[in-house]
Amino acid sequence: MTMRIAVLALAATMAWAPAGAAEAPPLVEVWKSPSCGCCGGWIEHMKESGYRVKVTDIDDVDPVKAALGVPRHLRSCHTARVAGYVVEGHVPAEAVGRLLRERPTGIGGLSSPDMPSGSPGMPGPKQVNEVRAFGSGGETVYGRY
Repeated sequence: MTMRIAVLALAATMAWAPAGAAEAPPLVEVWKSPSCGCCGGWIEHMKESGYRVKVTDIDDVDPVKAALGVPRHLRSCHTARVAGYVVEGHVPAEAVGRLLRERPTGIGGLSSPDMPSGSPGMPGPKQVNEVRAFGSGGETVYGRY
């Protein structure tokens, strides 16, 4: 009788597991300058939020930004790519997660170009972090965090 209850409990638990729970977390590929101090904080924020992170230190990140289509006025200190999207600067993991869940058309990436105080990886009191979306659909405010 006890074994039957254990099997039923296990089956119930498995039925409630979220779809894709066995999938590996998304890989975030990051390109940054080896001398950048704030990038490490953002990388830790992404790891703590469940992402796998691969970091490439490069002296000049601008060619990567250009190749990935980051508009000049939205460029920040580091550039990342996750699941085909570009993530520029100190974009919170919450915004990245929303992007990966919703997968909106016309958006190629997100940017936090202003590096606001208190955003992931940035010291100081928290300020509003306006995250902008960019891509074939133009440019818009994606969220304020």
